[in-house]
Amino acid sequence: MKPIFLEPIEKKLIWGTEQWVISAHKNGDCNILGDKHTLSSLWKNHPEYFGRTDSFGVFPLLTKIIDAHDDLSIQVHPDDDYAFKNENGSLGKTECWYILDAKPDATIVIGHNAKSTEEVKSMISNHQWSDFIREIPVKKGDFFFIEPGTVHAIKGGTLILETQQSSDITYRVYDYDRLQNGKLRQLHVKQSIDVITAPYVEKKPPVKMDKTLNKNLNQLVSCSKFTVWYAKVDERLEIVQDQSFMIVSVIGGEGTINGIQIKKDDSFILPFKFGIAAFEGKMELIISCE
Repeated sequence: MKPIFLEPIEKKLIWGTEQWVISAHKNGDCNILGDKHTLSSLWKNHPEYFGRTDSFGVFPLLTKIIDAHDDLSIQVHPDDDYAFKNENGSLGKTECWYILDAKPDATIVIGHNAKSTEEVKSMISNHQWSDFIREIPVKKGDFFFIEPGTVHAIKGGTLILETQQSSDITYRVYDYDRLQNGKLRQLHVKQSIDVITAPYVEKKPPVKMDKTLNKNLNQLVSCSKFTVWYAKVDERLEIVQDQSFMIVSVIGGEGTINGIQIKKDDSFILPFKFGIAAFEGKMELIISCE
């Protein structure tokens, strides 16, 4: 088996750009390089590439590069149950961020200061944004795990690799009264209040002990939706691909995988039964699996 390389989909947005580098979502279905398939059709027609005997469901993960020139909206995502009931059967959205770069004194929003759902409702209704949101400093190499129900916002001057469930459901709580095409952008205040967890409790990303491949990898998070690792290649690194699939993003440097040239900004899938992935060169990698 060979790595599966895809063609990223770039989206230009009011606050910057977003590249969907590994996606089978209907709103951005990546083409397989050198192949007639998109990722969703590969999932449907060749489930064996992903350790499956059928193509039930959807390809579960989505990887993005988010380049925020301006602040994103203050927002929140639903969990699977709420999204299924209220968003036509969609998955919810658990996500995590690896900070690829950040300007000096950059910040992001994670969490809020309301003590109850009633206080969430009151602070949103009264536009008490500076009191409501919890803003924290951020720098290159930081990592954040964003559970459904967590108020959050990427702010201008940050470059982020995001690993998430394959979902495009975002509820905007506040968007700075910005205009798009002469109109205020749509907010989702009712849905946001429905799903915001209150009070917010800061937690470390959940992790678990790896019993298989991955003594060479630094596990950043492992939850019911995905596991994500950071790896540094210094001349040579071998990884046993023993998952249903793995997504690899090269976030720095260049080199090879099993003799195939790869470089910064490349992302690809290692399919089921890939075996030994031998990386050579000087590289930094973010690796994820379901």
